[in-house]
Amino acid sequence: MPENNTQAIEFLRTRRSHPAVLLRPPVPDRAQLMAILESGARTPDHGKLEPWRYIVLERSAMPRLAALLTERGAQLGKAPSLVEKAAAVFSDANLVVTVVASPDDSAKIPSIEQTLSAGAVCLSVLNSALAAGWGANWVTGFGAHDPVFRQKALGLEDHEFVAGFIHIGTSEKAPPDRPRPDLERITTWLDA
Repeated sequence: MPENNTQAIEFLRTRRSHPAVLLRPPVPDRAQLMAILESGARTPDHGKLEPWRYIVLERSAMPRLAALLTERGAQLGKAPSLVEKAAAVFSDANLVVTVVASPDDSAKIPSIEQTLSAGAVCLSVLNSALAAGWGANWVTGFGAHDPVFRQKALGLEDHEFVAGFIHIGTSEKAPPDRPRPDLERITTWLDA
């Protein structure tokens, strides 16, 4: 019989993201964040390619990113309310870990598996931050999907994209829960 880590199972069963708008200082210091990033990097990665990397956005970078996103949203003809909300993701943030998917097209591992690995890193960083007692939230938004913003704001290469912006900080109140999937509806059992 396998050894059961009941605390880890209970954490995973009850974990909840903290809305980014509720996160305030203090944020993890560099050593605390490196421990979170180390845990996040212990992710399934077929071929040991490490098809992802981190960009840590500190508070001083946020006004520039918010301004670039506001400018880009206007260029794209996005609704002003959407642009304002998207820019606030940066202007109101204190610490954001950007998980950059950086697939290796020459590898034997299919691109989709590399993309899934980058998504797994996002969840691992999120859960590591939560397990360490911080509030955290994984967001994207139109900036994550826009190649011009990604290049200007983050210096991403053409083949790279943002898998997620992981906001980390201190939550002033317990995060709201949300309805969870109906496991009976989404689970199929095959036996032969």
